[in-house]
Amino acid sequence: MSFKIDTVAARHGLPPRRDPYWQRIRVGFYLGYRKQIASSTGTWLARAREANGGTRHWYPLGTFEDVPAHQRFDHALAAAQKLLSQPSPPPAPQSTQKPRPTILNVCEQYVEHARIAKGDHAADELAARFARWIAPDPIAAIPIDELTADQARAWRKRVRDKPVKPKYLPQHPRSLDTVNRDIAPLRAALNQALQDGLITSDRAWRQALCSYKNVGQRRTLYLDLSQRLQLIEHGSGDIAVFLQGLAMLPMRPGAVAHLKVGSHEPRLSTLSVGKDKAGANRWLPLPAAVNEFLTRIAANRSAGEPLFVRECGLPWTKDAWKKLIKRAVLKAGLPEQTVLYTLRHSAITDMVCAGADLLTVAKISGTSVAMIEKHYGHLRDHVATAALSSLLPPSNDKNRIDEQKP
Repeated sequence: MSFKIDTVAARHGLPPRRDPYWQRIRVGFYLGYRKQIASSTGTWLARAREANGGTRHWYPLGTFEDVPAHQRFDHALAAAQKLLSQPSPPPAPQSTQKPRPTILNVCEQYVEHARIAKGDHAADELAARFARWIAPDPIAAIPIDELTADQARAWRKRVRDKPVKPKYLPQHPRSLDTVNRDIAPLRAALNQALQDGLITSDRAWRQALCSYKNVGQRRTLYLDLSQRLQLIEHGSGDIAVFLQGLAMLPMRPGAVAHLKVGSHEPRLSTLSVGKDKAGANRWLPLPAAVNEFLTRIAANRSAGEPLFVRECGLPWTKDAWKKLIKRAVLKAGLPEQTVLYTLRHSAITDMVCAGADLLTVAKISGTSVAMIEKHYGHLRDHVATAALSSLLPPSNDKNRIDEQKP
């Protein structure tokens, strides 16, 4: 198909795209113009076919930025005609470009970026997700500049349609909330590639990899203090210590598992929480009882060792605590949906209900005020009621107001 590219207005009206727009000059000879982003000057190319219908070659001509915009078509045409003035087109120039990065390459680069920006824990989690969802999938081999919205959308559908297969329970469909968490790393990796200049547009994934809306579920399972104590009591040995720490610290289980002995400063009664999902270090002031508990479990151990350690000397992992938690839940007679995260949710609930301001709760728990408001704001209704009650006039004034009513 031939396009009109010989005027500034015509070129300005062309939508950005990866493929060049070609204008036919004569049989077998086309002049091309490529504009991948709207603000780009654009580049010019020539396309010619060898005699007798042979191989078709492309020849880059440059941008011609040094001449006025209305003269660039003429300069590009002259350069192409000079290049192709021979009876047969010259051999196409050998490409000196580096191999184009694939989707898997982009994901691997993003893991290293995250390792520097967010730490090993966040980077390892990303690497695990990419190993599961990208490396074995056909999308891995697609060059990033060839990715289409249809390909991105098809990948998201494959992730969504893969059922969850627990070891001891029947398989069940993957929740859309979980799908959102699984597709977010690829979207972040592609956005980083865009920022790094590996691609000029996010059209291929902007809509195709968007999150499913209004699918997040508020955590409703709450354990009161006596139930949390029962869970700790029915945990055995090392898992009981880990549970006690989670009951005292409203942190993500993974962040607690990654604490080091050196993270605790007993003289100052503080705890340094390394880079977890929140993405930044933070210091927590500790009550005396929590400070004493951490001092006791860290006694006579070096700063680099895990603060919460298994009997075998290794740090806690999700696979290590999963069965032990299930066993403790059953022994304590607690709801079977109880998981480690339930302790965090219960602790945050207690802080909000006790009247702590949401900014403080967000800082302690390592999340945003927006997330606290979204999931726990309804627990503050009594605060709003008290604020409105303070606006009511004293009883005598109220009587006078009533008297004035017609």
